[in-house]
Amino acid sequence: MAKKQFKSESKRLLDLMVNSIYTHKEIFLRELISNASDAIDKLCYISLTDDKVGLNRDDFKITIEADKEGRVLTISDNGVGMTAAELESNLGVIARSGSLKFKNDMEEKPEDIDIIGQFGVGFYSAFMVASRVTVISRAYGEDTASKWVSKGSDGYSIEPYECPDKGAGTNIIIELKEDTEDEQYGKYLEEYTLTSLIKKYSDYVRWPIMMEVTKSRQVETDETDDEGNKKKTWEDYTETEVVNSRIPIWQRSKNDVSDEDCAEFYKEKFLDMADPVSVIRVSAEGLVSYTAMLFIPSVTPYDYFTREFKAGLQLYSSGVMIMEHCSDLLPEHFRFVKGIVESPDFSLNISREMLQHDRQLKVIATNIEKKVKSELKKLMETEREKYETFYKSFGIQLKYGLTNGFGASKDMLSDLIMFYSSKAEKLITLEEYVKNMTEDQKYIYYAAGENTALLDKLPQAEQVREKGYEILYLTDEIDEFVVRALRNFQEKDFRSVNDEDLGIESDEDKKETERLETENKDVLDFVKEALTGKIVAARVSGKLKTHPVALAAGGEISLEMEKYFKTMQAAQGQNAGGMFGEMRAERVLELNVEHPSFAALKDAYENDKDKATNISKLLYGQALLTAGVELEDPAEFSELISTLLF
Repeated sequence: MAKKQFKSESKRLLDLMVNSIYTHKEIFLRELISNASDAIDKLCYISLTDDKVGLNRDDFKITIEADKEGRVLTISDNGVGMTAAELESNLGVIARSGSLKFKNDMEEKPEDIDIIGQFGVGFYSAFMVASRVTVISRAYGEDTASKWVSKGSDGYSIEPYECPDKGAGTNIIIELKEDTEDEQYGKYLEEYTLTSLIKKYSDYVRWPIMMEVTKSRQVETDETDDEGNKKKTWEDYTETEVVNSRIPIWQRSKNDVSDEDCAEFYKEKFLDMADPVSVIRVSAEGLVSYTAMLFIPSVTPYDYFTREFKAGLQLYSSGVMIMEHCSDLLPEHFRFVKGIVESPDFSLNISREMLQHDRQLKVIATNIEKKVKSELKKLMETEREKYETFYKSFGIQLKYGLTNGFGASKDMLSDLIMFYSSKAEKLITLEEYVKNMTEDQKYIYYAAGENTALLDKLPQAEQVREKGYEILYLTDEIDEFVVRALRNFQEKDFRSVNDEDLGIESDEDKKETERLETENKDVLDFVKEALTGKIVAARVSGKLKTHPVALAAGGEISLEMEKYFKTMQAAQGQNAGGMFGEMRAERVLELNVEHPSFAALKDAYENDKDKATNISKLLYGQALLTAGVELEDPAEFSELISTLLF
């Protein structure tokens, strides 16, 4: 039969599809298996009202055969098949979907049958790997079969074909391209590659996918050992078996799937050695229907905080994976969640590799966010040990999520955040802190520093501790940004122990501090001048009880924030004038006028200005050390100690 030409627009679309639409060549197997599944769906549907089909549900199957010598891959099904006219219509015109037409032509409601194919382009993905494609098909109810052959955009031919098998069905025979330096097409004939791709994309197609697989067994040989026993050896053999799981675990009844089953599925599917801390199962029906199985990991993946980490849920439609990492279904603060979502309501693009951004997607994403939040809250309240295990791995992610968008998600995340407590000596929630506040306590007090051991001895916290108030220790770089994004919790404002007004001093105490400021103004001005460029002010402290000096920040940027910005600057290799170059705290030196060191400073100011300058520098260095800030010149500091001691 003479060769026919694709319509001009079809030729352009075929070229576009092979070179642009699909991002991965391996997708062709998914598309052809999906088409085979559709064909079986159609005949199975017909069999419900037509006894002549002669097949029951258990008879339907998809078969994959690989001929390495001939470099031929064959995908077969015993579905509804196609007539010559349908081959012409469905394969001669690209983007005309026979599956979609079948669904629309049904007398019953179209939603009563689940058909994967919608666009009529999946078949042509075969040309990404094929030098020639042959389709042999016998339509149900027809006496003859037909053969469609094409090498791609040069056209196709259709002719009658004598098929020994009288049943309906289709064979798609792919002659693979020759291997090149860039592409090894022969890998699609390897058993491991084929089974891996089936597991990845088509594991949950409802019909069995049959394939010859290699196995090993022990057999006796003609040789005997010293005791006269037959020696044994291992031999390989092949056996045709079902290689797909068919029924997804997330679609099985909760009564049929144990927690251990879910944990094993998670570890195998997502390559994790540890059990998840929680499994979330969702089965939603209504305006948007979907099922989901979500997992909250217990351990941070090794690449979690790198650019290589891919967040997102796996998406399935009719048992076929359409996207491996859909980040649109997870907010940034829950990017650690892994799992699967399946829905017939996804609006897919032409290659079924991407979702259209539509209302259904947003509805599912909103529901998933609420489900994850609810599960984490439940864990916190009922299985605290599990929650703390999770929090040690992913608490920092919740904090970063809370600070994103100027605190847009603070209502969602504030009751999941935890900080170390000075009293409880463990992690507590903000709700627990507020519940433990005394009646006279106005604020939620916190101290930011490198670690809890240093914060336990922080001079500025003496006044708060003396009142018996609990202090939250902020030891992560992001923590101060978190409390600033929150501003308050349950109408209680946050207050740093470094703040000038801690809401503790009485009016009389404040007046006494003001009196001491006035009385020692000359000394304080001298200290500021002696430390020109290092501090913005020197002042009398009302907070210090036993320590001689402390360092506070006078502006919006705290000392811990300054450390963070320095780290960022170093990581990004920026100069002082870069994005983080000017992010420096305005340093205030607080002095305890009741401490002997201040008396020594005052005496030196009156009698020996050079000595007073050295004492000022020494006290400043001491304040840096207690604040966990690096000394600007350790050698000078060491020399000052020697000078003043001797």
